Amino acid sequence: MKGTEASLESRIAVTSGVTVENVRDVFNTYGLPLVNTPARLRGLRLHRLRVSGVRTGSLDPGPFDTTLRFSSGLTALVAANLKGKTSVLELITWCLRGVPRGLQAGVRHWLTELDLDVVVARHPMGFRLDLMDGEITSAVVLTSPDVQALEAVRTPDPARDIIPAVRANSSDSFASQVQALMMDRLDLQPLVNSFNETGTQTHGWPSYYGSIYLPTGGDKVLLGDQAMSGLPGRLLQVFLDLPAAATLTRVKTAYDVRTAAYKNRRTAAEEAVSARQAEREQVEADLGVARARLAALGPADDGASLAELAAQAAALARQVADSQESWEELMQAHRRARKQRQRDAKILNDVTESATARLLFHGLDPKACPRCDQAIAEDRKSDERDTHACAVCLRPVAGDDEIPEEVTAEASQRLSESVITEDEAHEALEEAEAALARLTHDLEAVEERLRSARAVTQLPERLMAQEAVLRLEGALSVFPQLPAVAEDPVEATTIKVLGAGTQVLEGDSKSAASVLFAEVNKEILQLGRRFGITSLEAVEIDRSARLRVVKDGGVKDWFGKQSAGERLRLRIAVVIALLRVGARHGISTHPGLLLIDSPKAEEVQDLDAHTLLRELFILAAESDLQVLITTADSALAHDVLRDDHILEAAAGKPLW
Repeated sequence: MKGTEASLESRIAVTSGVTVENVRDVFNTYGLPLVNTPARLRGLRLHRLRVSGVRTGSLDPGPFDTTLRFSSGLTALVAANLKGKTSVLELITWCLRGVPRGLQAGVRHWLTELDLDVVVARHPMGFRLDLMDGEITSAVVLTSPDVQALEAVRTPDPARDIIPAVRANSSDSFASQVQALMMDRLDLQPLVNSFNETGTQTHGWPSYYGSIYLPTGGDKVLLGDQAMSGLPGRLLQVFLDLPAAATLTRVKTAYDVRTAAYKNRRTAAEEAVSARQAEREQVEADLGVARARLAALGPADDGASLAELAAQAAALARQVADSQESWEELMQAHRRARKQRQRDAKILNDVTESATARLLFHGLDPKACPRCDQAIAEDRKSDERDTHACAVCLRPVAGDDEIPEEVTAEASQRLSESVITEDEAHEALEEAEAALARLTHDLEAVEERLRSARAVTQLPERLMAQEAVLRLEGALSVFPQLPAVAEDPVEATTIKVLGAGTQVLEGDSKSAASVLFAEVNKEILQLGRRFGITSLEAVEIDRSARLRVVKDGGVKDWFGKQSAGERLRLRIAVVIALLRVGARHGISTHPGLLLIDSPKAEEVQDLDAHTLLRELFILAAESDLQVLITTADSALAHDVLRDDHILEAAAGKPLW
């Protein structure tokens, strides 16, 4: 064992009070790692977008084939409103995310070909989509040693080492395959959370993508585009590779689900015991009432004969109950004997026809796996006979079959004995059935005599009272009781280990976060002010991605309570702050790509848009960040950015 692994498992063992072997068993069962390995680089860089098709409608109709090339740092997509700025972000999103986020249906129907060249975690990839009527008809994702080599290629070219990583013939197939591909290439784990206590929800690449394509200022989520299930907090692991963040999420989810399931089972068992006890107490109470009612009737005139009949009925009722119980036991014994006889007959047939069966004759004949208690499938048993493979472990059964006659003879002897046992059990069962029938007939006869003993006014009421007492006494005598709820030691150990693992990993994460987030808060504060929030005095972000904002003379409020413009600036400030701090500590794992749609649209009232754009341009260069923004303000873009950082449509024309 290496230091980190031994340290983590030993700390969990100490915290849970179990052995290190128990910790390993539980973590292995759930597929959880005991080693904290750093995430791979997740760089994501856009190089080229090509889109072709036929535009319909009254505005600029006709065929088009446009190529856009993206520089590093900040690039502005400039065009008038409704001229294709946002759709560029959506087309990029369709390729990278698998599905667009909000691409208009009419725009989709214009497209026939869509190409995107990117570098994903240092691996060049080319997305090639063929479309008809707004849906994918054919798609391939190409990989190549050189991103430039992909430019003129739309199909695989093995001679140039351009090979397919994904092939799809529908939109749904493309979406699912691309999402799996991006999770793999960017070394991301699914975000899993408990759901309805005993279930789980899994969130994949589309949830992560929300940290690349930032929501608008009107959205109140700080990170990503979903507030549900605590996803913003879990997306922090995209920006900062906090120690065991992904493992902590999985361990905590497993712990929550296992604990909830345990509590539900225990509660159900306790409720069953309580319900059974309540039923018994109710029968006892009813019996007390019935006895009191019978006693209140006083002695009958023909007390001696009625008392004798009542005593006979009570005795016979008890005998019937005992006989019924004995019959049920003998019925079970007969069924077991019959099953054993059938099993022995099958074994005799097997050992007569199969050498493998003879080799296994003196071994165990398990009906379930000794490890997990699941029943052994019939096809495995068939394979044991046909292919000589053990039904439990699947290993081949080999050995010398030197005494087949002795095995066959012993199997035959066993069958003879089981036949005798079955016959004896059947005879005993028939005797019990006859005895039960006889006692039942006697009880019915005595009850009939009781009912017809006297034709007096009180007799029916007395008989009803006597019958009620007898019935309740009989019910109470055979009333089953459930055993007390017992603890499952394996489950208890599992819950202890998962709980301790959550505690230890939570502590590690908190320790690292306390130092990192202090730096992050300073960065957010400085960036927020640089972006024009001059009243900003302090900020505080936590591991759940909740941001508390202090401004205007010490007034504290949450991120969601800020204006749309302030939310957008703070969201950008948070992303860049996380990237900067992560880079300083060598734990920055964000892909380094941001898509921001029309930031100026959120800044109508109070933003110096020049300040935001200028600072974002500087910070993108400093942080090795690629940012695409859209704007309709051509003057703003040219005032702040060089021409090689602007992709602009001709006046009044679409961007593509």
